[in-house]
Amino acid sequence: MKKLTLLFFVSIVLFSVSAFGQNDKASVRSALEDYVNALYEAKPELIERSVDTTLRKIGYWYDEKSGKYEDNLSMSYKQLYNLAGKWNKDGKQVTADSPKKIEIYEVNDKTATGKLTAEWGIDLFHLAKINGQWKIMNIIWQSHSKD
Repeated sequence: MKKLTLLFFVSIVLFSVSAFGQNDKASVRSALEDYVNALYEAKPELIERSVDTTLRKIGYWYDEKSGKYEDNLSMSYKQLYNLAGKWNKDGKQVTADSPKKIEIYEVNDKTATGKLTAEWGIDLFHLAKINGQWKIMNIIWQSHSKD
């Protein structure tokens, strides 16, 4: 009987840990979906929901005319929020074929990492769980490779 009780208890704990991890992974994915949808759909309110106000975003944009990358382009939370409200407001930046591929690399108790392939390029994310909610803290991005 003791073995059965112990086995039952261990099973409950393992199930709870597994379910907890799956909920966090879904919440991380949701934060990344909010980020890309904010830009694709011109909905800055989704930035409020998914991005921490202390955001640090830097990037590298390829200039086809010069054949070089403009590097270390930085953006604050406020700049991202404003961009989300206007970048695709006319509906011409995104098409039905625009990529929106999200990959979650790792989800821990308080930190997570992920990747987004979108119309503008590739974003790599660091997220943190703050007051029970997953928020994007850091983004490093580059435009699509020209190779």
